[in-house]
Amino acid sequence: MRLPDSVTVAQLDFFDELLDVRSPAEYAEDHIPRATSCPVLDDAERTEVGTLHKQVSPFAAKKRGAALVARNIARHIEERFHDKPKDWRPLVYCWRGGKRSGAMAHVLREIGWQAAQLAGGYKAYRREVVAQLETLPAHFRFVVVCGETGSAKSRLLAALAAAGAQALDLEGLARHRGSVLGDLPGEPQPAQKRFETLVWDRLRRFERDVPVFVEAESKKIGALQVPEGLIREMRASPCVRLEAPLSERVRFLIREYGHFLADRARLGAQLAHLEALHGKETIARWNALAAAGDWEALVADLLANHYDPAYRRSTAKNFSRFGAARVMTLESLAPDAIAHAARTLAAGPDELARAATA
Repeated sequence: MRLPDSVTVAQLDFFDELLDVRSPAEYAEDHIPRATSCPVLDDAERTEVGTLHKQVSPFAAKKRGAALVARNIARHIEERFHDKPKDWRPLVYCWRGGKRSGAMAHVLREIGWQAAQLAGGYKAYRREVVAQLETLPAHFRFVVVCGETGSAKSRLLAALAAAGAQALDLEGLARHRGSVLGDLPGEPQPAQKRFETLVWDRLRRFERDVPVFVEAESKKIGALQVPEGLIREMRASPCVRLEAPLSERVRFLIREYGHFLADRARLGAQLAHLEALHGKETIARWNALAAAGDWEALVADLLANHYDPAYRRSTAKNFSRFGAARVMTLESLAPDAIAHAARTLAAGPDELARAATA
């Protein structure tokens, strides 16, 4: 099938490869799924051309830009595209579908490849993602996994996916566990645009007639905002409530957050954010437990006096069907117990099927 030289976002999957010819910094902030970074101007070159345009003239900027673009396209052909077959079909895009992607697509077509340009570029793609994130979630039947902190909700989502169920791990995509102590060491959160791209890409690949399991979340995961259309559907969806003994939850959290708990300076800085809620005396008590290395007492205290009350209030307030949630009791949070619970949910027991279609 011969595709036109200019295509839309709806045709992304028809191409063998997507080439993002924007600068590396633009690509790093966000890019279309499957896209490879093939800049025709790197960050410094883009700045140089922009400065020429403002301080000298558009003509001077075009001359310099043309030389740089031609040089970089030649380098990509020699280093990255030299082994591509004749029937290779790349889709090229830049910020607005203009000169940068037009130059690359033209040269690739002249060689003989079926290269196309994304109409409107990344800007058009971004508009489409924002629009679809508002409407796409309404086409799915979500099952919201609820449970107090430390009840292994994220682990259950991973086990559900391994069991063949559809699972949307928002915290995994956001690179954050969703609490004041939830940031992952050495793993910064993606940009908001990137997070939304990742959510959109997961949703569009799900089957619409099969339930999607998702963890109960607040509107923000760390610094990132959950798309409004998605959080709205989640909050109106049926719930599964995980319950586990306090001792199991404490052990689970120590395993999960052991690296964080051992970093007393970082832990103290995060606990300080809770002073307005709990007062200096409580924060001092938690810091003393950390200094003594009494992790079990610290985690149990945090659960009893901060996490559990806050979670219960938030979930009951925001998830309208939480009161009718199916309860799953996990006496153990060992991997095999979580896997067993996931298989039970993935198998679709009658009461869950009724809840998901209600």
